[in-house]
Amino acid sequence: MKLSLKFFTSFLLTFVILTVLMMVTMQFYAYRNFTKYVHTMEMLRLDEAAALLGQEYQKNGGWGPMKNNVAWWRYILHLFHALAHSGRPPMHPAFPLTDLEPPGPPPRMKGRLTLFDSQKQPVVGPALSIEDHTLKEIKADGDVVGWLGLREEKRLSQPLDLAFLRQQSNAFYTIGIIMVLLASAIAFFLSRHLLSPIRQLAHGTRALTSLRFGTKIDVQTGDELGQLASDFNIMSKALERYEQMRKQWISDISHELRTPLAILQGEIEAIQDGVREPNREVLESLHSEVSYLTRIVADLHDLSMADAGTFQLNRQNVNPWNILIETLNRFRNRLVQEQITVRENPGPDREVILQADPTRLEQLFSNLLENVLRYVDKPGILEIGQMVKGTNLEIYFEDSGPGVPEHALECLFDRLYRVDLSRTRGKGGSGLGLAICKAIVEAHDGTIDASNRPSGGLRIHIVLPCSFLLPGLASPPPRTKSVEPPLLAHCVS
Repeated sequence: MKLSLKFFTSFLLTFVILTVLMMVTMQFYAYRNFTKYVHTMEMLRLDEAAALLGQEYQKNGGWGPMKNNVAWWRYILHLFHALAHSGRPPMHPAFPLTDLEPPGPPPRMKGRLTLFDSQKQPVVGPALSIEDHTLKEIKADGDVVGWLGLREEKRLSQPLDLAFLRQQSNAFYTIGIIMVLLASAIAFFLSRHLLSPIRQLAHGTRALTSLRFGTKIDVQTGDELGQLASDFNIMSKALERYEQMRKQWISDISHELRTPLAILQGEIEAIQDGVREPNREVLESLHSEVSYLTRIVADLHDLSMADAGTFQLNRQNVNPWNILIETLNRFRNRLVQEQITVRENPGPDREVILQADPTRLEQLFSNLLENVLRYVDKPGILEIGQMVKGTNLEIYFEDSGPGVPEHALECLFDRLYRVDLSRTRGKGGSGLGLAICKAIVEAHDGTIDASNRPSGGLRIHIVLPCSFLLPGLASPPPRTKSVEPPLLAHCVS
């Protein structure tokens, strides 16, 4: 069964059930209330009968002559009936207590009226007790001398009453049929309205499977379906971006590999053709291109491991500043040759211990220094330093320029991304170094970002979770409040 039919059936069935329940309830209360109304009107009409019986009580000096006198009781009901229909005051002829039944139609309440004395004991009438009777007091000279009881009618029997109820029932049935028809129309349009975003989502999903990642869905509501459509648009935009990155990735990788492979092919073909001799210079050139290819493959492998969540770290208690200085010492000669002056600012917290992989930290710092050697103008300045803020260690690299355009800062750590203008492909590198840096930092639960300095240079800012050790300690002490020194805050990640 289609979802649209399920929605329509569910809505329609709900409306029909509610309509039937409403109809049954309305009919039940209409019958019940109308019965009460009829009974109330009948009780109001008993005022004349009560007055008539009070006069009879005074005339006869009590209820004794009327005790079980059926003929008299019929005559009283006849008078009451005539009074109710003519509106004239009752006539009280001397009633001969005989068995003769007076002429005239029987009253409406015949068989339901019973006369009770002041002690609520039956005097005359069909009832033997006051149960199921509504009582109307009978007074004589201001005293209650008896009660006129009207038995409640469980089911209406008068033709006019039944005709009225039939009219009400027919009106209810007509209203019910109209409501069901309206409910069908409402269910139809409501199911179409609710399914509209779902159809759009299904269409959009099929478009995504066809690699049309630019598909968008119009968000027309603020409910859960609207939120789902909004999330779909976000997903579509992300997939479109990833597809563009994938295409750019393939293009850049092919370009990066094409150049060294072309050089290798040209050198080898030249040797095969006897144009060049396989001397040391040629072999060094071939070795350089192979090393470049090896480095690209290794970087790609590291990035793929980071994507798969299998970036392996051999965590140890290490001092990152010592690793940074050791790495810097290997680059000092090249920095001097490139006329780049290094300024070191370790700050007061030299003994900062990280739970980190020393090899990966060395790779991180090496990539950043390689970046400085390639892109900082000569003569230049590089300032490196560290500071402790809270439970984090912050390391920064600031060069003298040039910086990068503001729009390129957020893409600087993307794979194979190069900034045009000042940082071009001609300055070397595969465009994977900063992406590797980001993967290493994030694997250590840290963050890395880039910003332009007011003076025009570039600032690389690294934040890593750390623990602080007092000088002379080889490893972090156990985390216990009783022995922890005041200056020691253990927060190893």
